Amino acid sequence: MNIALLGYGRMGQTIEQIAIKRGHNIVLKVDKDDTDYDITKADVAIDFSIPNVAFNNISNCLNNNVPVISGTTGWLDNYDNAVALCEEKKGAFIYASNFSLGVNIFFELNKTLAKMMSTLEQYNVSMEEIHHTKKLDAPSGTAITLAEGIINNNPHYDGWMLDDKADKKLPIVAKRIEDVPGTHTVTYQSEVDTITIDHVAHNRQGFALGAVIASEWIVGKTGVFTMNDVLNIG
Repeated sequence: MNIALLGYGRMGQTIEQIAIKRGHNIVLKVDKDDTDYDITKADVAIDFSIPNVAFNNISNCLNNNVPVISGTTGWLDNYDNAVALCEEKKGAFIYASNFSLGVNIFFELNKTLAKMMSTLEQYNVSMEEIHHTKKLDAPSGTAITLAEGIINNNPHYDGWMLDDKADKKLPIVAKRIEDVPGTHTVTYQSEVDTITIDHVAHNRQGFALGAVIASEWIVGKTGVFTMNDVLNIG
């Protein structure tokens, strides 16, 4: 399979290594601010670029009938436009805030716990996420997905708030520390005990592997999908 890498930072380089080991060809490597490239040489594109170019990359793929996987966060104001374009062009598109297989299982665990805790008003929920200092957005897309999983399953919360507290808002603390691939912790605390679930990434390999698996899965399909479709969970 011929793969285009849209965004060739540390994640793109890790994806390249894994894709080659799995027998694929990297036919295009696009720097984060490059918009002049021929996407048609690729069977599938994997976008790990930056927020202000992600939608252009995705649109370019869909307009040229190239399935696209996007793991870029911070561009979701245009997500509905990407979905509409995918449907118009009868293309194939997956966005995930995190492609790690373990994180996507963690997402489902988080939803299940939120449902279980939804009637227990004595527990307050909070979240902390830690990433490397080069991550541009805060909170992380993964933290937002986790927050939505709680909000949609717990009537005591109707939104989230970064680095602050307010009534009915789930507080998220975002920290940036050198060379931390990603840690996400969800905490339920009462006066008598604390329940905590967390996911700790040891390196970028898990994110990259999930993105390559998703790109293998989407070829030949039409529609807008999620990692739940890829993994057949949820």
